Amino acid sequence: MYSIDTIKYLIHVHIEAEGVVEKTDVIGAVFGQTEGLLGEDMDLRDLQRSGRVGRIDVQISSKFGKTTGECYIASSLDRAETAILAAALETIDRVGPCIAVVQVQNIEDLRAIKRRQIVERAKELLLESFDEVGISTYDILAEVREASRVEKITAIGEERLPAGPNVLDSDAIIIVEGRADVLNLLKCGIKNTVAVEGTKVPKTVSELSFKKNTTVFLDGDRGGDLILRELLQVADIDFVAFSPRRRSVEDMSRKEIVKALRNKVPVDVLKAHLEKEESISDLVFEIEAGPAEEHPAPVVGSVEKGVPAAPEQPKTAESVSKIPAVPAVPAAVKPAERTPVKKEVPLPESEAAKLPETQKIPETAEPEPVSVKKQLSPASITDHIEAMKNTGRARVLAENSVIIGDYSLPELTGVIPKLNDDARGIIIDSSVNQKIIDQVFAKGLKFIAAGKFDGVIRRPTGLRMIPF
Repeated sequence: MYSIDTIKYLIHVHIEAEGVVEKTDVIGAVFGQTEGLLGEDMDLRDLQRSGRVGRIDVQISSKFGKTTGECYIASSLDRAETAILAAALETIDRVGPCIAVVQVQNIEDLRAIKRRQIVERAKELLLESFDEVGISTYDILAEVREASRVEKITAIGEERLPAGPNVLDSDAIIIVEGRADVLNLLKCGIKNTVAVEGTKVPKTVSELSFKKNTTVFLDGDRGGDLILRELLQVADIDFVAFSPRRRSVEDMSRKEIVKALRNKVPVDVLKAHLEKEESISDLVFEIEAGPAEEHPAPVVGSVEKGVPAAPEQPKTAESVSKIPAVPAVPAAVKPAERTPVKKEVPLPESEAAKLPETQKIPETAEPEPVSVKKQLSPASITDHIEAMKNTGRARVLAENSVIIGDYSLPELTGVIPKLNDDARGIIIDSSVNQKIIDQVFAKGLKFIAAGKFDGVIRRPTGLRMIPF
């Protein structure tokens, strides 16, 4: 036996015998007719025993009284010794009882594949590892100036709540969930924020809300809903804003924060919906999605000086009636009986399913076209293999079993070298030899499926070979 990591060359030998012979006859002829031919140092048995020559792999078939096939011998000798050993094999003139002709087709250098891999990897390392450049003076100045603009976070009250430096002096405050939210708003220049640090609202936050114009800015999840419900019970809230869906306040950019605060919703608009089981954040998003002229959002104000509130107006019944609110739905009315509000934004799929047939939006738009590749692609590699059986063709697949193309076997020689990084596997309805295996592995493919694998003595690591 031999290790594929130590062999250097692979001798390809073609055998033709005038009669029916078996593999054991070929192996016996190789050992018997080369014994003592090249001296003790080049005896084939001793070389194989010491691991300098690998085992002899024979692939033969018999038809019409004649036997033909291939023989492969792996060698870790140097080039001259390997050439001498290959030439000695051509002196074999009989296999078993039959006259035979043995001819060396070629001697393959198995290290060439490793060299190609080394070259490709070296190119990647050259491009990826040496692309860093020095920091320019402009970048250094910009970083220092940015650090000087971001003020440090402070702590207020007996609870030592994280807050911005202007939260006690400003006429308006913004209540957020945690310390990370306060830090993110400080980076954006908003200095009048305070964090509740949990679902229980601290006494300091409750007292500040009665003295200042208060905006609540929370994450659009269940945690944000719970904090808001408690704030509405123990604090005096004026406006409510939520982060975009599946986003947190601490992860938002400056542009997203300003946009969310400009689209804040007056708390009086939400009070009619508090008795329902719906998420408050969903109601806020629904109100924000309405036309701009229905809910003109007040400007947040100067970001550098915090986010002062719009001129405070007395909370009277008359002022509340002037605020355009979303029509309240009676609690006795079931969701299926609601009259849909006409909006430019389409209803969610779950709400559209609840509408009566007469109220559903007519399907006037053309259906979205489906990719041709996805329509034609079976669900798995097994389906592709079944589809390619008995076709005499080859198919190249990408990720998720998407078809890149079908090719005839003569075209395959020119197609494999041109495959790009999108290709992940290939299916060939024919026999595959070691040369094709090496080409496919060199292109980075993950699997190859074929009707038969002939003369393959080296299976590359990372390449899945699937016979069918």
